[in-house]
Amino acid sequence: MLDKRPPRDLAAWLSLISSQEIPVLRQTVRRLDEARENIDRVGGREITDIVLQDPLLAIRVLAYIQSVGSRRLRGDITNIASAVMMLGIEPFFRAFDRPQTLEARLGPQPAALLGVLQVVLRSQRASRYAHEWAFARHDMNVEEVALAALLHDTAEILVWCTAPELAIEVRQRQQSDRSLRSGIAQQAVLGFPLAELQLALCHAWRLPELLLTMIDDGNAHLPRVRNVKLAVDLARHTADGWADPAIADDLNAVQDLLHIGRETLLGRLQVPPEVLPRFIRDDRGPATVGP
Repeated sequence: MLDKRPPRDLAAWLSLISSQEIPVLRQTVRRLDEARENIDRVGGREITDIVLQDPLLAIRVLAYIQSVGSRRLRGDITNIASAVMMLGIEPFFRAFDRPQTLEARLGPQPAALLGVLQVVLRSQRASRYAHEWAFARHDMNVEEVALAALLHDTAEILVWCTAPELAIEVRQRQQSDRSLRSGIAQQAVLGFPLAELQLALCHAWRLPELLLTMIDDGNAHLPRVRNVKLAVDLARHTADGWADPAIADDLNAVQDLLHIGRETLLGRLQVPPEVLPRFIRDDRGPATVGP
């Protein structure tokens, strides 16, 4: 953290985060370097796949597009494939040459590095869930839904990067009281829930309105947003295994979203065999049973 004093309010947080480079995963830098060495044979699909494994690079790409693209085109860029196509291969590598890594930023603070990597893994899992469910729902643009899930917790990742001691305090409060909701713990430590910072950052980065809508849990009455929210919720509740009591409610909600039975859903989620009996026993039955 550049200033030992924590930011005073949301505006101060926005200023602090905006003043620093957003790092990316070390693995991402390695993959980009390998792709750059084979630039004559690399296509947009390969670059898109690299970006979609890293929520931090994904948000950097989207924010960069908003800063360089025309106003008309910017509103149409709601997935990474379109952003890469708009930039072009060589300009992409020039724009994201030698980025700072997350591991270098937090290397002197191993507890913080472990904490933020856990959030990144959770975001990757949420994106996979969202992609699979959107595909099952025949969503008109599966990539948009998966990207929204990947970016949903970007603010939390950036708090770990920017003020790791505060992120650790939030986590410790929740670990000491398993019934404490995330937003309440964040409000107590930061002065606001991270959902507010997330939306403020998205506005500051001028993300397209469609992505803003899908990242905002307040729009969960919309099926696509509900897809994103449920993917994020299940990824969070299963981050440490399948023991969280909230998982049963998550499964019920996903069943209703996809109109499938419990055993079908558990199979798709590849739930460990040793916990299957508990979730089958808790099944309240789906609204509609499908394949």
